Amino acid sequence: MQLGMIGLGKMGGNMARRLRRAGLQVVGYDHSGSEVESLAAESGLVAAESLQALVDKLDTPRVVWLMLPAGDITEANVRELQGLLQPGDVLVDGANSFYKDSMRRGELLAESGIHFIDAGVSGGVWGLDNGYALMVGGSDEAFAAVQPIIEALAPATDQGWIHAGPVGSGHFVKMIHNGIEYGMMQAYAEGFALMKGRDDFGLDLAAIAETWRHGSVVRSWLLDLTADVLAGDQHLEDVEPFVADSGEGRWTALESIEQGIPTPVMSLALMTRFASQGQQDYSSKLLAMMRNQFGGHAVRSAGD
Repeated sequence: MQLGMIGLGKMGGNMARRLRRAGLQVVGYDHSGSEVESLAAESGLVAAESLQALVDKLDTPRVVWLMLPAGDITEANVRELQGLLQPGDVLVDGANSFYKDSMRRGELLAESGIHFIDAGVSGGVWGLDNGYALMVGGSDEAFAAVQPIIEALAPATDQGWIHAGPVGSGHFVKMIHNGIEYGMMQAYAEGFALMKGRDDFGLDLAAIAETWRHGSVVRSWLLDLTADVLAGDQHLEDVEPFVADSGEGRWTALESIEQGIPTPVMSLALMTRFASQGQQDYSSKLLAMMRNQFGGHAVRSAGD
C-alpha cells in the first residue's frame, strides 16, 4: 500500500512514522525541506520536493493525505491538487477542517472525478505508539481505497475507527468530539481548583487524581494526563493561565445555535477559554466602574 503525506508536523510526521512501521510506503512533502529529509532518513519515507513531485512518485490510483492547518492553507492545497490528480485518485483531509468546508471540497473534487475523504483524527502526540481514533467521511468506494491506511493508523485493525457516513460526516463527528473534550477538561480543571482552594484540608491533589483513575466513574484518559501533570507540580505557579482554542469549540457552539439544541456545558467551556485569553478584561473593567458609580465601591488601579 502506498500513499502521499503532505504536512509532516507533529501529527503528520508521527502518522507517517506509524504507517512506515506498518510497512506502508509513504511519499512525504512539507514546506520545510529539512523536516522531510530528516524523516526520510529516520523512517525510510520517500521525500518529495514539491506537490508535483509527490504526485509523480505515486502509482495510480493515488491516495494523497493532507495534514495541514484548517482554512486557507488546506484550501490552497486542495485546489492545487485538483489540477495535479487524476480521476479515480483519492484526496484525504486529515486535519481539523470545518465539516461544511469538507462537504464543499468534496463536491468541487467530484467535478474532476477525484474522490474526497474527510478524516477526523484524535490521539495527539501519543498516537504514534497507541494508535489514533479516526472518524471518516466519504463514499464506500473511496473508503475502501483508504481502509488499509485507516487500519494501520488505528489502535487495532478492528477498533478505534469508524466510517461515519458521507463526505463531511468525519469532520462533523470530530468537531463534536472536540466540543465534548472542552467540557470534560473544564470540569476537571474546576473540580481540582475547588479542592486546591481548601488549604485547611491539606489535600494531595496528585494522590486524589491517582485514586480517581482506578474504579471511579470519572476515570478517563484526560484524568490520566491530569494525574501525570499534578504528580510533577501541584501548584503550577510557572504556568500562564492562558488557554488557546483551536476553532473546533467555536464550530460546535455555532452548530448548536443552528440546530437549536442547547449545549451549555460545551459553550461555557469555550467562553471560559476566551476569558483566559484576556477577552473578558474590558467587560470586567466596566463592571468594576458600574459598581463604583451606583455603590461607591472601590476600584483597583492597574498598578495595584
